[in-house]
Amino acid sequence: MERDFPKIEYKFIGNTGEKVSEIGLGTYGITDYKKGEEAFAYAIERGIDLIDTAEIYNTEDFVGRIIKRFGREKLFIITKVWPKNIVSKDSTIKAAKGSLTRLGTSYVDLILIHWPHRTMSIKEQVKNIEAVQKGGLSRFIGVSNFSVDQLEEARHSTASTEIVCNQVKYNLDERGIENDVLPYCTDNGLSVIAYTPISKGEASGDPVFRDVVNRSGKTAIQVSLNFLLSHKEVIPIPKTEKLEHMREIMGSLGWKLDEREFALLSKK
Repeated sequence: MERDFPKIEYKFIGNTGEKVSEIGLGTYGITDYKKGEEAFAYAIERGIDLIDTAEIYNTEDFVGRIIKRFGREKLFIITKVWPKNIVSKDSTIKAAKGSLTRLGTSYVDLILIHWPHRTMSIKEQVKNIEAVQKGGLSRFIGVSNFSVDQLEEARHSTASTEIVCNQVKYNLDERGIENDVLPYCTDNGLSVIAYTPISKGEASGDPVFRDVVNRSGKTAIQVSLNFLLSHKEVIPIPKTEKLEHMREIMGSLGWKLDEREFALLSKK
């Protein structure tokens, strides 16, 4: 394989002491498995090891194909349990086992509560997801789409492990987490796994953003991702099933926005 890729850095997942590639691969919406597999292969062969899926994405079987191709030990797999299945330990474990069957593996590295259940207590939800980890079906547990208050409660509801991440929407158009969730996670050693990390709306037409893009010599997508990568606890998980787009995503790695560029984008 030609060496046409930058050196990939790796970031800690929470306080686990374990590192994963600084960028991961999202799978929501992938429909062309053949093209998707080749795009994912391009990234994995160049050092990407984190893949994110969920029971409701209908892509766990796709990820299973990737696992079979590259080997379980080379990948860090995340999946999620939908709120309706988090209602009891039995239903949560059943959902997790269903995910493992579709993935073709005996465990995942990280399992998340996909969204907080609207009527159940956070404590009960955490107990149920923790049962998955206790049963050896997942190495770590985390949450997704949790507010700071919900995170705080979740962190204090575990009995034998800890919450290692919060997966949330974060990009240059949607930056609400910078006000509360991001600093909270930074202060408490949680990873922020950023879904929908590529700006396609307001930021793309903003003159400050366009100036930074022009000065950097990179594409808008690459600048958008690199801004997120500049936060040590943030791991973006862009999705693509197109090889050309994957090449562009990989071009967000191996360089850094300078202090002035980062400051300009931070003030937007």
